[in-house]
Amino acid sequence: MNRIVAKVTSIGLLFSLGLTLLFSGWGTAVVHAAGLTVTGSGGGNEAAYVEWSPVSNASGYKVFIKAASAADSQYQQLHNELIRKYASYWRADAVGLAAGSYVMKVEAVLSGGGTANAVTGTLAAAPYDRSGFAFSTASPYGTGSGAYNDNGTLKSGAQVLYVTSQNAQTVTLPVVVSSSGTVQTGVGLGGILTLRQKGYDTTPLAIRFIGKVTAADLSGQLNSSGYLELKGKNNYTEMNITLEGIGKDATAYGWGMLLRYTGNVEVRNLGVMLFPDDGISMDTGNANVWVHNNDIFYGSAGSDADQAKGDGSTDLKKGSTYITISYNHYFDSGKASLVGLSESAEFFVTFHHNWFDHSDSRHPRIRVASVHVYNNFYDGVSKYGVGVTTGASAFVEGNVFRNTKNPMLSSLQGTDALGEGTFSGENGGMIKAYNNSITGAASLIYANSSSGTAPANAASHDAYLASSRSEAVPGSYKALVGGTAYNNFDTLVDTGVSVAAVDNVSVVQQKVTAGAGRQGGGDFSWTFNNSVDDASYALNAPLMSAIRSYTSGLVSVGGNSGPVGPTPAPSATPVPTVTPAPTATPVPTTTPVPTAAPTSTPAPGAAVHNFTASGTSSSFFTIQGNLSTSKGTVVYNGLTLTQCLKIESATSVQFTAAKASTLTLVFNSEGTKIKVDGTSYPITNGVATISLAAGTHTITKDSTANLYYLMVE
Repeated sequence: MNRIVAKVTSIGLLFSLGLTLLFSGWGTAVVHAAGLTVTGSGGGNEAAYVEWSPVSNASGYKVFIKAASAADSQYQQLHNELIRKYASYWRADAVGLAAGSYVMKVEAVLSGGGTANAVTGTLAAAPYDRSGFAFSTASPYGTGSGAYNDNGTLKSGAQVLYVTSQNAQTVTLPVVVSSSGTVQTGVGLGGILTLRQKGYDTTPLAIRFIGKVTAADLSGQLNSSGYLELKGKNNYTEMNITLEGIGKDATAYGWGMLLRYTGNVEVRNLGVMLFPDDGISMDTGNANVWVHNNDIFYGSAGSDADQAKGDGSTDLKKGSTYITISYNHYFDSGKASLVGLSESAEFFVTFHHNWFDHSDSRHPRIRVASVHVYNNFYDGVSKYGVGVTTGASAFVEGNVFRNTKNPMLSSLQGTDALGEGTFSGENGGMIKAYNNSITGAASLIYANSSSGTAPANAASHDAYLASSRSEAVPGSYKALVGGTAYNNFDTLVDTGVSVAAVDNVSVVQQKVTAGAGRQGGGDFSWTFNNSVDDASYALNAPLMSAIRSYTSGLVSVGGNSGPVGPTPAPSATPVPTVTPAPTATPVPTTTPVPTAAPTSTPAPGAAVHNFTASGTSSSFFTIQGNLSTSKGTVVYNGLTLTQCLKIESATSVQFTAAKASTLTLVFNSEGTKIKVDGTSYPITNGVATISLAAGTHTITKDSTANLYYLMVE
């Protein structure tokens, strides 16, 4: 089935469809202004974008965003890397937005001097659906949002690392590598993650991929099996990391991701193609992992006959628990998801709103675990949907099974025991089914109802059919082999899913096909032939050919054009959280620190202090307080600042200005106000600028903050 992509001009119409999400691709009218033409714009999940036609005499572009209700003075400039050039247009994406209404502005810097500007209409950003076990209150971290807050904005003090095809081996980031706060600069994406593995640095980190990044681009950064390793020091180590794609064309091509010993990790908005063995592997000791809104294609062929499409697309095992896998688009996956390998203790996983688009099996295939499977679209599945073994319990509710041969299986019983061969020789498990839409199934045997394809069979069945979602399955219904009963986890533990989060099955197909996968449907389109592909589990040769020949339309990264090149060191800087006025729509956190690094040098006679270079020693300023090198990196006025003065109760900076002067203070994202001579002044986008009279002045604490640089001129 083709992705359903709706384009509307009325937000009112959107809500009339009964959908709870907005998706990138909702267009606005073309806007013209002084030679600059906005050709497209829209809101998405915690994101917004704008596209425009090239301006012939532009030397570069800047893009800004603000809350729709905010004054123009509140525009925040996007990171330069979020602006990209394509063959016939330019595009910028703002990410990390709280749900709300926004306006974006494009500014062309003209080669002859001056600028041209154009502004979008109002763009609506909707929240991601944060549901499932990764968000259970019983989980170790209570969230799987990685570097982000659960409202969609970056966490305070978060670092942002941009990875392109050109800088993947050279990108740098300072990482804390000891309990005493020693900082070492990691080089290359793999090198950075290796340093983070030591477990001393839990700074929130958003790793943003731009365009197609291949295994060759990551040479020296992957392990010997072709995986980018994200590892903690031991089981469930706090990581606070998000791996995300920017826009609709970020693609991991020829490599996979291995998560091990991690806690609070998010993987989103990526295309994953031709991965080795597994695509996104959560192997050993992971908790609070959220894998969502990815397009998952064929992997590289393995050595076994059933690995022609690769092996597992999103496998998890060996103690990985409190996992949510949601809103992913699986393109004809051979084995979508293995849950469990050799575990003996219960663990928890959620699958919701995934599009299993003509994939074959393991949606998921479960050992031991308690798994909630809801609101997924099984679209022409040639083998089976959900399978349980070894005492597993699965609650399967509100899913759409269209031409899924065997929607639900339990090992060695029911449909699996009919003589076509077993999907597993292991002991069976139990499935509780409720309110699913099932059409075109070859076999479905309920324990307590004859509404399947055969009469009820209390002893040998595929699932128990519940009359309500809160119904407890009687203990008398057990797996034929192994004798385990359904554990009723869904009525006993916090699944991280509210009743309101479960959609009526009548809207599931429409909602999933519109919202699963990358923003705007991604940049790869494929139409399956239902008459052939529904029943076929053979590799689709034309699809594989299209994947192998996939190329990116990206020309360059950055508003100043030029080839895609390394992000200037340091490549990751803390990004501030902008706190809006109480009555204003929240303002996004997509601005650098500072918002625009100055290009001018200090005026002659200015008194400047750089804490990275000089510590607390100064002939002009009298500085009392503690220094830190673990608060992140700030880039300002061409300087890379890695050491700061912690603004604490005992901190003070005193100086005497010979004349009326301007005081400039540069911070990271932590802190909202600073006191000078006892008066509070706001810190805006990491910078406070204060006019002073001649005389002696003292800087002291208002809110906790980290001061990297100050200047009096």
